[in-house]
Amino acid sequence: MDIYGRKLPIIIIIILVGILVLQFMNNDNNSLLIDSETCELYIEDSQFGGKKYLNEYDSKCQDFKNLNP
Repeated sequence: MDIYGRKLPIIIIIILVGILVLQFMNNDNNSLLIDSETCELYIEDSQFGGKKYLNEYDSKCQDFKNLNP
């Protein structure tokens, strides 16, 4: 296989796109969740097993909490 040929760059591009697709499919270690008491959004990271609060609040959750005191 000649490095100046047309097939090698196409094969390399296909391999790199395949690697990117696999990384995207396996990127489920972060999930966005809502704290039921404060309605604050947080991310639960499975790599270190902790919660990281984002200082953002879910408006629907807050409206529901205001209806049910």
